[in-house]
Amino acid sequence: MLKDFIDSFKSSVISSTDKNGFPFSSYAPFIKIDGKFYIYISAMAKHYENLSINSKSTLFFIEDENSTSNIFARKRALLQCDVKKLLRETNEFDILIDEFEKRHGETVKILKKMKDFSFFEFTPFYGEAVFGFGEAYNIGGEKFEDLIQRGDLRGHQK
Repeated sequence: MLKDFIDSFKSSVISSTDKNGFPFSSYAPFIKIDGKFYIYISAMAKHYENLSINSKSTLFFIEDENSTSNIFARKRALLQCDVKKLLRETNEFDILIDEFEKRHGETVKILKKMKDFSFFEFTPFYGEAVFGFGEAYNIGGEKFEDLIQRGDLRGHQK
């Protein structure tokens, strides 16, 4: 259920923190390989600077308002991640850019020539997901694709 939900997205909301400790949220297209997420962004993007100085970030996936059956119970998943910037002139870059182009199309052919763009790798270390009222889970497993029942949480009591 979680894997299918996240795989249905082409982009993620990204939360990062600037040099003054202020939060910043935006989005970026991503690819996912072996439980890790990769974004490809320009040095002109605020996230680029933030992720370069703070190696912690959050990826957030949320059901579209127009397709939810209940605005108070939108399906969502949040992954807290360690982040690192990857070097351009490597075999890893070539593999990632090819995968990015397969998933996101022709625009990537233009973007890969722009030297101010870099890949950032997001490795989840904690996660939560909500799939409706009373359906809140922790996320775990080797690739952070497993929903884990929350212990003795007893929400929505009268």
